[in-house]
Amino acid sequence: MKSQTLRRALLVYVALLIPVGWLATKYDRYQIDGDATSYMDIADLIRAHHWSGVVNAYWHPLYPAGLALAHGVFHATRMTELRAYYALNFVIFLASVVAMLAFVTALDTLRRRMTPREDQSGGVAPLLSLNALRLLGLGLLVIASQRELSMGKVRPDALLQMLMLMAFAMLLQALASESLVYAPLMGLFFGLAYLTKSFAFLIALLSIALLMLFQWWLQGRSLRRVVAGGGLAVVVFAAIAGPYVAALSRQKHRFDFGDSGALNYAWYVSGTEKMHLEPWMTNDFGSATVKLVHPETVLLAQPGVYSYRAEPYGTYPVWFDASYFNERIVPRFNARKLLHRDARNVVLVVRYVLNHPEGLILLTLLVVLLGAKFGFGNWRRQGFWVPMILMGVAMWAIYGMVNVEERYVTLAYLVLVLTVFAALRTPVEAEGETAWRRNAAGMLVMLLAFLALGESLRIALQERRQESGEGLPSAWYSPSMYGAAKGLAALGVQPGDEIACMGTTACLYDPYWARLAGVRVLTEVYNPDEPHLFVELASLSNRQQVYDVVKGQGAKVLVAVFDPTDVAQQVAASKGWVRLDDTNFYALPLNLPLHNEEGSVPAETVPGSLPWGTSPPTGP
Repeated sequence: MKSQTLRRALLVYVALLIPVGWLATKYDRYQIDGDATSYMDIADLIRAHHWSGVVNAYWHPLYPAGLALAHGVFHATRMTELRAYYALNFVIFLASVVAMLAFVTALDTLRRRMTPREDQSGGVAPLLSLNALRLLGLGLLVIASQRELSMGKVRPDALLQMLMLMAFAMLLQALASESLVYAPLMGLFFGLAYLTKSFAFLIALLSIALLMLFQWWLQGRSLRRVVAGGGLAVVVFAAIAGPYVAALSRQKHRFDFGDSGALNYAWYVSGTEKMHLEPWMTNDFGSATVKLVHPETVLLAQPGVYSYRAEPYGTYPVWFDASYFNERIVPRFNARKLLHRDARNVVLVVRYVLNHPEGLILLTLLVVLLGAKFGFGNWRRQGFWVPMILMGVAMWAIYGMVNVEERYVTLAYLVLVLTVFAALRTPVEAEGETAWRRNAAGMLVMLLAFLALGESLRIALQERRQESGEGLPSAWYSPSMYGAAKGLAALGVQPGDEIACMGTTACLYDPYWARLAGVRVLTEVYNPDEPHLFVELASLSNRQQVYDVVKGQGAKVLVAVFDPTDVAQQVAASKGWVRLDDTNFYALPLNLPLHNEEGSVPAETVPGSLPWGTSPPTGP
């Protein structure tokens, strides 16, 4: 395949990415969770200039700043804000396209610089050209955007990936060039990545160290030149990340660049209880040292009823800043528990690779059918692949010690896979036989990329048909979440009211209903696992005591998710509970003026009206 053909295919692909990506955004389904709600709450604080609430050791501020900007651009309300946030994710996707092209270009630049001239002209030349690698990178990016980084996820993972791809591109360009301009740019993008997620802090330091070591040891550059480049990267990174590190350290009264890594290590490796840990629960400390500074207030021991009034921000304060109520949980190294977790994460890694078979299939075809060879020999002279292999393995290893989720390791996967493909070489053969192998390889890459784009379009059109069949005003509209918010408004719950929730589903997993209603969940009746929550509630001997405790906190209602069949079967216990619209959400009025002192009304469905007199949401 001629280079010009691949170039044209790349241009067509990029042109098609824009409308297909927009359709994928427009028709992506509702995927909001507790993490997303916390980011939206921080965005509200940014718009209101409540900076003390923005400084958060668990969630970092750059993505919420983007949410705040999108909110203002689209003049959004609570009922229409997802349209604005989906649009932001689409912009991030387009920026990721640019970052991927920059990364692959930089990888090829270093590859050409470290490939002997005789190999560039024939013999064991690279199998995939620059444009073939660009198409492959974009195809894999599209696949990732269909799965773990879809537009409906209001989370910072896609933004983090984009910024770190740009940072890695600057790292590779710094290695391929004598110019000092790329090192500070690397520091800039890593600084922005840190403001997105604290994970980037460690990767930034490792990358800067790698930059200096690679230049000094493998490239033989002068020590002065090496130190100058590394110093510029550190200075710029510190200038971007430093103010937030200082703000966190001041808030925590210790050096702190983020607590998410330490807390997740404690939860997933040390075996520390994740939710509602109290100082006397020593059996739930695991191998961590726990000296809680401000634990949650326990209102009732059995069942556990907790107050979050100490945290002044957030729809669901206990997850708005997980580091607040878990302050001074210090994980300790435990080899046995770490090995047990590592074994579990190895399974998750294998599952991830098998869930992304496209790259593996393409690699197999190139090796088996075209005789491609892995060009990993002579790593000291031709080791263009060394930096990204090391960084990819490092990222995967860091997450592998704690918790492997697909959205976490996608960047590591992309970096490793693209570097492996860039290292493929044509076999030594007779002169003139190299061209057909490179042409065939380019054709296979093109096929993968366009199939991925076609699949993305197919999914978007399928979601469109489903939206039309269900009669939804927008694909991202959740009848359950919006119905619960409408039902609360119909009961007389007002924005700014304090309420209570019961059960993990209503409280931790799906708290967006509370944000839509504009209320704060300051009291929780904790139940982590019970699938038939209402049956368990009905069996409580002190059920009325639970109601009285929650009511005494000033909560207007107690909200939970029940199986309607269970509610219908437990007639006595259902007294006072009101079904919110046509959902599985139920509310028990407690301190509402329209209800009697016992807070009891017939167990019925409240259709409700839109809060604040807003109009139903429409599509983006």
